[in-house]
Amino acid sequence: MSMIRDLRAAVRPSRVPPRKDSGAYDTTRDPASASAVVDCAVYRDGRRVHTDAPLSPHEAMRQVRRDGGFVWMGLHEPTEDEFAGIAGEFGLHPLAVEDAVVAHQRPKLERYDDSLFTVFKTVHYVDHDELTANSEVVESGEVMCFTGRDFVITVRHGGKGSLRALRHRLQDDPELLLKGPSAVLHAIADHVVDGYIAVADAVQDDIDEVETEVFSPGRKGSPRGTDAGRIYQLKREVLEFKRAVSPLLRPMQLLSERPMRLVDPDIQKYFRDVADHLARVHEQVIGFDELLNSILQANLAQASVAQNEDMRKITSWAAIVAVPTMVCGVYGMNFDHMPELHWRFGYPMVLGVTVAICFGIHRTLKRNGWL
Repeated sequence: MSMIRDLRAAVRPSRVPPRKDSGAYDTTRDPASASAVVDCAVYRDGRRVHTDAPLSPHEAMRQVRRDGGFVWMGLHEPTEDEFAGIAGEFGLHPLAVEDAVVAHQRPKLERYDDSLFTVFKTVHYVDHDELTANSEVVESGEVMCFTGRDFVITVRHGGKGSLRALRHRLQDDPELLLKGPSAVLHAIADHVVDGYIAVADAVQDDIDEVETEVFSPGRKGSPRGTDAGRIYQLKREVLEFKRAVSPLLRPMQLLSERPMRLVDPDIQKYFRDVADHLARVHEQVIGFDELLNSILQANLAQASVAQNEDMRKITSWAAIVAVPTMVCGVYGMNFDHMPELHWRFGYPMVLGVTVAICFGIHRTLKRNGWL
């Protein structure tokens, strides 16, 4: 157990920036290059085998079959033609190859003869100064992992979720890499779930902000339902987050509980920790969804209450205005014999009575909370 004592520390992000003056990673290619292959290396006895030139898949496998170790190849959005030769060299199943090229797969774990095919959804929080009805809160990508006895192939889709830093950290821990491809698979799973935890904390802050604004007194404009668009957009982003987290529960459960020939027993124990963290994030996401439902309903209820208050005020003033309207309508008729028509004080008396009635109605409505 001593060789994997610091497993968690090895796969967690480090506060120390990667070394730039070392030649250990000279064969790591720029992901922005025209080639889909980001990196291809052979690892033997827990260390990377350095070469003068980048290795081809065929040359890498030839070295492994001759001298032992395993190959770790990383690709970024390969085309079908680019991946065809690699699939043939490593004996990958056609169905898994099709999923890896097409992408847009839900998280899953599939077993094909002598290999495992795992799909992870990566999620990244999009920073924004202010949450609006059009704000993008989370951005998702995909990492597919083919794991065999002597190889690991990672296929990444999306602009985020680079595994370069993760590879560097693993290369700094030879004892961990001695465990083979399953150690890389665990590191990737842990890296992805750690990203979920960070996104969940950031989304929690956005939800707290919206909740405070909805229920804070004296906010301007929001009783009319102007927050509904922001809440609905945040709910859509949480749904995207949920689609990444929920389907991964079963694969992590299988990796942590069911014995597998391609997963080292010592590494399998640490999948339980990943599964536990994933379950916690899943509970958070479910809570986010329910909380946003409540906030949205409360916001719509506040808008309905505000509209009812407006209607009550309009009705109250209409009742007050109806009194002088009625009096003026009666005295506007052309009749000779009308009450107090020729009396000197008839006009001021009618005005006084009208004002008194309007004042009484206004006071009664105000006492009852209509005004």
